[in-house]
Amino acid sequence: MKNKLIGLIVFFLMSSTILKAQKNKNFEIKSPGGNLSLNIETGAKLQWSVQSDGQQIVSPSSISLKLEDGEVLGENVKILSSKTEKLDNVITAINYIKSSIQDQCNQLTINFKGDYGIIFRVYNDGLAYRFFTKKKGELIVKNEEANFNFTADHRVFVPYMWDYRDGKIFNSSFEALYKEIKISKFASDSLAFLPVLIDVGNNKKVVILEADLEEYPGMYLNINQTHMGFMGVYAPYPLEAKLGGYGGINYIPVKRADYIAKVDGTRNFPWRIVVISNQDKELLNNDMVQRLASPSRIADISWIQPGQVAWDWWNDLNISHVDFKAGMNTPTYKYYIDFASANKIKYIIIDGGWSESLDLTKVKPDLNLQEIIDYGKLKGVDVILWASWYAVTQQMDKVFPLYSKMGVKGFKIDFVDRDDQKAVASLYEIAKKAADYHLLVDYHGVFKPTGLQKTYPNVIGFEGVKGLENYKWAIEDQPRYVVSIPYLRMMAGPMDYTPGAMRNSNKANYRPINSNPMSQGTRCQQLAMYVVFETPLQMLSDNPTIYMKEQECTDFITGVPTTFDATVALDGKVGEYVALARRKGDTWFVGSMSNWSARDMTLDFSFLGDGDYQAVVFKDGINADRDATDYKKEMIKILKDSKLNIHLAPGGGWAARIEKLNY
Repeated sequence: MKNKLIGLIVFFLMSSTILKAQKNKNFEIKSPGGNLSLNIETGAKLQWSVQSDGQQIVSPSSISLKLEDGEVLGENVKILSSKTEKLDNVITAINYIKSSIQDQCNQLTINFKGDYGIIFRVYNDGLAYRFFTKKKGELIVKNEEANFNFTADHRVFVPYMWDYRDGKIFNSSFEALYKEIKISKFASDSLAFLPVLIDVGNNKKVVILEADLEEYPGMYLNINQTHMGFMGVYAPYPLEAKLGGYGGINYIPVKRADYIAKVDGTRNFPWRIVVISNQDKELLNNDMVQRLASPSRIADISWIQPGQVAWDWWNDLNISHVDFKAGMNTPTYKYYIDFASANKIKYIIIDGGWSESLDLTKVKPDLNLQEIIDYGKLKGVDVILWASWYAVTQQMDKVFPLYSKMGVKGFKIDFVDRDDQKAVASLYEIAKKAADYHLLVDYHGVFKPTGLQKTYPNVIGFEGVKGLENYKWAIEDQPRYVVSIPYLRMMAGPMDYTPGAMRNSNKANYRPINSNPMSQGTRCQQLAMYVVFETPLQMLSDNPTIYMKEQECTDFITGVPTTFDATVALDGKVGEYVALARRKGDTWFVGSMSNWSARDMTLDFSFLGDGDYQAVVFKDGINADRDATDYKKEMIKILKDSKLNIHLAPGGGWAARIEKLNY
């Protein structure tokens, strides 16, 4: 009897220990290479932290979902089960900077009492987590707690939301230069949109991203109570909206709820991502968003054709040496088609003004749309039409089948300027409807991509970047920005910067001219952008007349593909310079750019295979610091053991096409 009593006491003590462990269990999960260590604490608060090579990067940070009924998913958690597993997959990429993506990580899934759970993934280059729920009916999410607590007052690159449409917060173009500040100096009257970069010391950088954003608002960042970290902020759910903003075509919420989302009770929530690099150049070739985005929902993608496009708006239709008045008319767009055809450019865009702004069925009388489309077909050039987001939301059931039947190949959809739940859902709805009619989509005036382009590959462009259009009116520092965005904005996905200026200026001589604009920086910097900047639909922003005068540069531009089979990051420092190589088939393309500092650098060509190669090189001319259009073209031989010293002028660039010699 005494032994039985002792046994029962031991049993209850063990049971108590087990139950306590299930309430307050900690987990550690390492990256496949062992360099990253993620720690998860459960109990009163669900918290995570991460170390990189022994350095504490993020200190314990609370995460949760607060529901309308008062339940908080992530507080006082009780673990029902947990599972760790290794994932090792290869993703076949669509219209990307490489043909395949390695998806290797260690994953932890925790199921909690209350029909919800969380998934953590740890890669060699970062980590991600997402909540999931398995509840019945509809959930109203009051707020999501997402904290990123750092160990010191680090320097950060912050893009602030600032150009509020009609003065309304959460309505902006998602275009901003980076403020380079300490975390503690974060503005008290604004929010940052993603991605945001944090310099955590020892050459390590952290970039905060999100992926698989569907039926949910995008995440902004604000400084949190630690004053050494950030917290997520989200646009409240819109209840009423009206037209306003730019030209009266923005659809702006005027009444919002006190919650952020209404969602199905059973769903996965967006991935919250922290990428950690040991060298800045690693950020130039990171696949985290592609890994985590939902797979393609389009079975047959054979009709989706990326390519370059001759664009009218930036150059204000300023063609010359023609026998007709240039403008929004049929002869002008036939001229653009002739230029595109002669240079093997796949598309032209007819930008805003071809129809009434809010009625896409009413075409301007000087424009014979069917004649232009048919002429393009004869010349091997297809037509993409501009439209406002609001007009598309009201008319897509009518205009998508109408213009698809006429032969239009896609729409450039502009002035979204929101990322609340309704706006995010709308972009998926439009992409799906467009795919039904084999139409491409290029989103402008839009938030950063989060993987929609993988889920609906007919989405072949995103703006969400302070692109070349701004230099029709802006005097801001373009060269520093263009060597910052490859490390930040471009990590989120395609980036329609719209390069290609043939009027180029040094810092002293630059001035904005809206109707006849120029770029800051050299001609070769513009050429290098076609290699460096990722987008399956790449614009030629200047006018056909000047491209024909500059045929040598035009030939280089139009010879650069818009999707690639491989990418190699060569060198770089955020805000200073960038150099990378991309391969399509057997041909390599290399691009390098600098900020306003002239610099010398060495390019290592060990990425090449065996054999001899010939490179067509465009480099800054000896007088490019005085006349930014100055460049020199040369042919050189290169081997895989070559190390080439190059010079970049202030705001300069270097670009090359490299092909193997077959003797």
